[in-house]
Amino acid sequence: MNNPIQIENYKIQKPEIWAGNLEDQELIAKIRNSDFATKQIDEGRDYCYFLDKKYYTSNTENSEYVCMAYTLNEPGNLERASVSDIIVEENEVYSIHRISVLRDGVLIDKIPDTNIKVLDSENQSSGGILSSNKKINIIIKDLRLYDVLILEDSRCKTFTERDFLRKAFSKYVWVSPDNYWAYGSFKFTFINDRDQNVAYKKTFFRDEQGRVLEPEIHHLKKGECFIIEEENYINAADTGREIFPFIDFATENSWKELSNYMAPIYDEVFRRYSLKDFAPDLADRLDAVADQDEKLQFAIEYVQNHIYYIFNADEMNGHQPQEPSVTYENKQGDCKAKCVLLKVILDYIGVDSSVVLVNFQTDYYIRYYLPSLLSFNHVIVRINYKGEEYFIDATTRDEFGLIENRGFIYCMHYLKVKPDQVLQERKPHQFSYYCIDEKIELNAQNTTGVLKLTTTYKGNRANAMRRYFKSTHKREIVDSWNSFLFYGLNYSNDRNGTDVRSIFKDASIDIVSDNKKLNEFKIHYTATIDDPYYTDPQKNRFLMYFDRNVIKASARDFMHKDLPFWHNFESERYEVCLNTDQRIDTGEKYTVQECTISNPYFEYKSRKKVTKNGATVHIEYNPLVNLEIPQNQFENFREDHNTVADTNFGLGIDIIEPGLMNRIKFNLKKKFK
Repeated sequence: MNNPIQIENYKIQKPEIWAGNLEDQELIAKIRNSDFATKQIDEGRDYCYFLDKKYYTSNTENSEYVCMAYTLNEPGNLERASVSDIIVEENEVYSIHRISVLRDGVLIDKIPDTNIKVLDSENQSSGGILSSNKKINIIIKDLRLYDVLILEDSRCKTFTERDFLRKAFSKYVWVSPDNYWAYGSFKFTFINDRDQNVAYKKTFFRDEQGRVLEPEIHHLKKGECFIIEEENYINAADTGREIFPFIDFATENSWKELSNYMAPIYDEVFRRYSLKDFAPDLADRLDAVADQDEKLQFAIEYVQNHIYYIFNADEMNGHQPQEPSVTYENKQGDCKAKCVLLKVILDYIGVDSSVVLVNFQTDYYIRYYLPSLLSFNHVIVRINYKGEEYFIDATTRDEFGLIENRGFIYCMHYLKVKPDQVLQERKPHQFSYYCIDEKIELNAQNTTGVLKLTTTYKGNRANAMRRYFKSTHKREIVDSWNSFLFYGLNYSNDRNGTDVRSIFKDASIDIVSDNKKLNEFKIHYTATIDDPYYTDPQKNRFLMYFDRNVIKASARDFMHKDLPFWHNFESERYEVCLNTDQRIDTGEKYTVQECTISNPYFEYKSRKKVTKNGATVHIEYNPLVNLEIPQNQFENFREDHNTVADTNFGLGIDIIEPGLMNRIKFNLKKKFK
């Protein structure tokens, strides 16, 4: 067992030579109340007199230095400054150079008033997350409102053999500062002390009119620096509509060079053993499965469900995968280990596959980043099977189905761990099944309604619903459906504030079937409703069912200038049947209204059948997903979703009340409508 060398987690010392050294008088001179500072403080804005940030990289370490002075004019800001936590990784040291306050023109050293504790930062180990990170808790006593706090510190990560990837490659992303703060002086310096050139790419910077400039790429040789410096600075980025300007720094490489660096590391592991050598019992179990589709399902689910996922944060910093024999024997491993084992199994059963690198969190930005292996934080498996492309996350649990019925992973960019590869984009996806297939029946007789819902979930929806029903109390599930139906039947507008349990009597929900091969999860809901009609203020009665989940509010409300809309909706089909023993208005506009939309990114169709006592609507929604909607096509896309929202996402029928006067009133209303 490897025992990491224990080092100090924090020090109190002077800065390194590359960071520079500020004398007290220089520091005081930088804290000056200019007209700009006075204006910001008078407006109640927290003010930073100066922020000097430096990032230093070499082949042996990465270090970050910060020196700043800012106001403590708000109680919340004072509270945050008094108690703070710093998380450091294994072999990373946090150094405190200065903690001071400027109070009434006098510089006061606060290090003697500072209490520092080092705590373990491992609060998720029961979930398989292993980390030797430490939390440095810093409490500064006797900070006062209207002090100016001066902090000067740095953190240094020294590379070990396990950090071979960080030794060989550097990556750092500078993002323009939060626009909450105003800065008298803002300076950032990137120092390259590596043997290799470091490229940097400026992205989403804007001209004076706010238009995004073309990205710029430049290079730093060993010993060279990049500097940004601003005076009287407030970040002008509109956080709700714009991407903050950022600069990506990375050692200069192409994607092919990076894939050629990674491929031999994984190939060595793949060549070492065959499945028959280290897992003959598993090979025999696979051999006993005659159908190739079922054999592939067994292989995926074996690795997902029988090999425990351990996220080792320290080992994830490198890319040396664990041998599949060790993963199989220990029945545990990280994403690399699980994917390597899965690929070895797939090789054994003759299914073409490759390990690929992804980053679900920053997937959108990878296209803008410079080529770097450090842009990825996860490993999954890409499978070619029967002419189709599938992506499998080996770390996921409780997923089921033949490969074409399994859940879909949404991501765009990936890099194959094979020689001579470039960054690839996945093609858009069309579902071969309906993720939600639902039939709703409401039959009203006299003053009572009987409501029935039968819903079949597939793919991601089936996996999610299966887990939900397994982990949630039955009463809570029924209440959730009742609450949804309270709005779907429009009762929120005529009996708001009523306990939904008193409306949906004898409500029950049951699992009808759970087909793990088709990955279909089917449920049935029933309830009895006294007074099933929605009644408006004029005492007109209606039967209504509108599923607002069909309306894609995120598409209708999207307003970002820089981000294209990411299309990730699911395919859906609904049949809504509303029947009554009363006469209905068979010609009412919205009752008979149908809809057909043929957008490049989704097909939508609603078809209706109306009788004298009821109506049925069939709705089908088929999207093309896992893609971005180009901005020049988005308004048409949005408008088509507005069309869906214009009473085309359900069904409503108007009741013609019995009696001569009601019939006359109805005919007059129709005549003058």
